[in-house]
Amino acid sequence: MCRVFEVSRSGFYAWLIRKPSKRALENQAFKATILELHQQSKFRLGSPKLTSELRDRSMLVSRPRVARLMKQLGIRSIICKKFRVATTDSNHEHHPSENLLNRDFTASKPGEKWVSDIT
Repeated sequence: MCRVFEVSRSGFYAWLIRKPSKRALENQAFKATILELHQQSKFRLGSPKLTSELRDRSMLVSRPRVARLMKQLGIRSIICKKFRVATTDSNHEHHPSENLLNRDFTASKPGEKWVSDIT
């Protein structure tokens, strides 16, 4: 198998008994805390707010690192748009213009009928 993957035997056995690095252990701790905070916030917190929450817990971590760990975990924040009331004011004195063309857009000479679209 070592010959197929072009790895030395000593390298393979060193890899088998190698302990995780300090950064890998930190990432595991961050991932567990990120998952916990994400579930507590009902999946609404993104990387900036999660970073501030981790810093409040005395865990020094940058926002890009939190974003990368969130991506590895496959979690995203739920974006909730603010509710805005969208109504039209139909109680006014302004009346729409009269329909002078009645959908007859053909003109006998240039400049006779001018139309526009507000959409």
